[in-house]
Amino acid sequence: MHKLPGLFLFLFIVQITSLYSQQSAINTYSSKDFDKALSLYEDKQYASAQIIFKQVQETATTEGLQSDCAYYIANCAIRTDQDNAEELINRFVEEHPASRKQNQAFIDVAYYYFDHGDYKEAMKWFEKVDESVLKDGERNKYNFQKGYAYFDSKKLKEAKKYFSRVVNSDEYATQSKYYMGFMAYESDDYVEANKQFDQVSGNEKYAEKLSYYKSDMSFKSGDFQKAIDLGIKAMPNSTPAEQSELNKIIGESYFNLKQYDKAISYLVGYKGKKGKWGNNDFYQLGYAYYVQKDYENAISQFNKIIDGNDFIAQNAYYHLGESYLESGKKQQALNAFKNASEMNFNLKLQEDASFNYAKLSYEIGNSYQSVPEILLGFINKYPTNPNNDVIEKLLIDSYISSKNYKEALVLLEKNKTPENRIAYQKVVFYRGLELYTEGNYFESLSMFEKAAKEQKDAVITARATFWKAESDYNLENYKDALLSYQQFSDLAKAKETVEFKNINYNMAYANFKLKEYDSAGNSFQSQIDNNKVDKFRLNDSYLRLADCRFVTTKYQSALDAYIKVIESKSVDADYAYFQKALCYGFLSKNSKKIEELNAFLTLYPKSDYQDDVLFELGNTYVAENKQDLAIKAYDKLVNGFKNSSYTSRAILRQGLIYYNSDRDDLAITKFKKVASEYPKTPEAYEAVSTARLIYVDNGKVDEYATWVRTLDFVAVTDLDLDNDTFEAAEKQFELNNTKQAISGYSSYVAKFSNGVHILKANFQLAQLYYAEGSESKSVPNYEYVISQPRCEYTEQSLVRLAQIFLKDKNCDKGIPVLVRIEKEADFPQNKTFAQANLMKCYYETKDYPNSVVYADKVLANPKAEENVKSDAQIIVARSAMQSGDEAKAKTAYAKLLTVSKGELAAEALYYDAYFKNKDGKFELSNTAIQKLAKNYSSYRYFGAKGLVLMAKNYYGLKDSYQATYVLDNVIENFADYSDVVEEAKTELNRIKAEEAKTNSSITK
Repeated sequence: MHKLPGLFLFLFIVQITSLYSQQSAINTYSSKDFDKALSLYEDKQYASAQIIFKQVQETATTEGLQSDCAYYIANCAIRTDQDNAEELINRFVEEHPASRKQNQAFIDVAYYYFDHGDYKEAMKWFEKVDESVLKDGERNKYNFQKGYAYFDSKKLKEAKKYFSRVVNSDEYATQSKYYMGFMAYESDDYVEANKQFDQVSGNEKYAEKLSYYKSDMSFKSGDFQKAIDLGIKAMPNSTPAEQSELNKIIGESYFNLKQYDKAISYLVGYKGKKGKWGNNDFYQLGYAYYVQKDYENAISQFNKIIDGNDFIAQNAYYHLGESYLESGKKQQALNAFKNASEMNFNLKLQEDASFNYAKLSYEIGNSYQSVPEILLGFINKYPTNPNNDVIEKLLIDSYISSKNYKEALVLLEKNKTPENRIAYQKVVFYRGLELYTEGNYFESLSMFEKAAKEQKDAVITARATFWKAESDYNLENYKDALLSYQQFSDLAKAKETVEFKNINYNMAYANFKLKEYDSAGNSFQSQIDNNKVDKFRLNDSYLRLADCRFVTTKYQSALDAYIKVIESKSVDADYAYFQKALCYGFLSKNSKKIEELNAFLTLYPKSDYQDDVLFELGNTYVAENKQDLAIKAYDKLVNGFKNSSYTSRAILRQGLIYYNSDRDDLAITKFKKVASEYPKTPEAYEAVSTARLIYVDNGKVDEYATWVRTLDFVAVTDLDLDNDTFEAAEKQFELNNTKQAISGYSSYVAKFSNGVHILKANFQLAQLYYAEGSESKSVPNYEYVISQPRCEYTEQSLVRLAQIFLKDKNCDKGIPVLVRIEKEADFPQNKTFAQANLMKCYYETKDYPNSVVYADKVLANPKAEENVKSDAQIIVARSAMQSGDEAKAKTAYAKLLTVSKGELAAEALYYDAYFKNKDGKFELSNTAIQKLAKNYSSYRYFGAKGLVLMAKNYYGLKDSYQATYVLDNVIENFADYSDVVEEAKTELNRIKAEEAKTNSSITK
């Protein structure tokens, strides 16, 4: 052993003695106050202790005492939650780096935060601790609490590291093993979890919890019976949240063991994650109900699976389809099978779903695509399917039953097999009827020709021949029409068709249009003899029979027929009465004629023929030499019907009466009135010509010349050239030399803008242009005619102009012309034409009030045709919808539904469904939509709108799956209708947002 030198030893002793003396002084200085503060600290009276520690620190003269006081002051601040506590700790560490309490300060603060459950804050201080200086007893506590802080922050690897350090500790071993087991469980390491849990299973504190975890691990390991046993055992002592999870474990275990009846109550007891279920949860409960044949409850679960796209979803949608079928809900089943058929996770199930989808499409119709296309698609995709014979039979019939003839025809044109020829003939025929209903007679003619040519079904052949004639008739091919009518009449099966009962009527009109009046009359007589049930055609046949006999001068026969019309009180009774009076005149019974004409004025005061009757009455009085009565009749006409085409003629006739009775002054007055008010008309030229005779006879030629110069339409010196030029054009016209006639009339109009024949020349030129298809060229000539005072060409020109403007969809120009026709037309059919088209034009220009006014006029007109009345109803309905008057729209659409066909019927059906939806009648609304899908699938716009409405109905019926699936399909399949797609997207987002509140599988 080495010995210290003597001097060094002496100095060391002196230093030690000095240090000891100094330390003694410290310990005696204020030791009483320090001890008192320490005692208060240990008694957890931190606020009082802190005050005294601060007082001691202020008087402390040594680093040690100041360091200790600073330590305890900071600790008191921590324990009393003072705002500057952390600052005091950091200051202590910074100002007293050599303090033996620095590490203890860190660990004390960490323990404090740990004990208060603030593990994040505790971890911050645990990280500052120097582990190497910890004592064994302190080290175990430190490792456990730091491990738990890591566990709390989900840092499982770090947590396991610290827990593993205390697995042999008496105090912390059980807790550490439990948490290590739990971490293994969370990581699906069930072997390790069971190992750790088994070591703590004897501890009552953890035993209850372990049953839950072991049940779950058994389930996840596939030991379902054990999971059930453990789960039931754990249930009574578990928290509500754990009970929810145990219900799920037990329910799914029973489900996997196919004990579905036992599974249901447990699956129902599951509360979900944060109150939400996932698609798998809905599927399992739904399938359990399905196996129990509780289809309503199965549907209520399956239909909550929205946007599913996996094996589970495909199974769910397939069994949802079957559940709907078992419940008699075919439309819903169709959607579910369609969805399942579009997924390929289970190919056998996909094929079965496709078969059910195809079969249901045939049975109830399909708004997404044509039924034939679906059926053909199935056959092509699954050529070996044992059900293909059934599908092929359905395919043939679907071409007819779907009424989607346009698309069906496309498919049949590509597949003209011998067995499809009968179907082809029917489809092409019914497609022709569709086109005919739409007014497309040229295309319908082509369809009917094809149908007649096939000759596979004799009845269809006969009907096609008849409608071929109808198409020709509407195309004004009257000879061809008559030939086809005759061919139809000669066919053996014609008598079995609905068209045959009126064949005489149709043939009669074809002859009538060809001016074969004897033949026409005979056919009208045959119609009368063979069909007295159809009152409309019976009355019309009597009327046209009378006209035919009248034209062929068989006045007594005509009279008898007109009387039949009058007796029937039909809408044409006024016309028949007028014609009856004319017949008496031709039968040389003028007194009877006058009597009937006067009676007419009383019987039919609002008739459109009042002006005709007055004019004819005046003429008859003239013939009977009753000049004064004639003048009075003409006066009534002139004063009561200023816009009548007879007005100028009546004034002229009055002038001629005065002229012939040598009352020249009165005659001149009348002739001048005609010339000034109706210039350029034939009556005006006749008035000038007759007035000239009076002036010449009275030697007043200068006076005549002066008057004539005031008339811009009389150029006496050019009269011969005027007449010659016009006559040359007329000759070409009469010879049907169209080009030469056009050239001649054009030359006349250019040279004689105020010529004697200017009105007729313009009219004839316009007619020729129109006939050759140069409609735009005819407009200026027609417009010239209508700009002049009323004449015999005015009404025809107005009608032609209106037709041209309507064809060009130029309502701005068409409306003023139509208004004039309504006011000025002599022929009732032209007034009806004007009213019907004013109704449409006002609607097109969004003038809904006027549109409704004219629609009401059309509906009130007994002579309006049914198709025009249908148009009126739709205008009323649409205008009411546009104006927000849904009550009126509802009534109008209801009326339309009873009379409409084609697209109008589709629209009316849609609104029938719409208003049922508004009334909360969701099932009835869907029934209407299904009818729309089955009978009018070719009108895709209303089909698409109907589907959106159907989705709303389903959601109203709490079937969110159907609602969202239908909307998804609208968005996918109807991109051509952007307004419908936008509505579908809005509705889909609304529904998903609502459903996401309870379904965790839905992504908004």
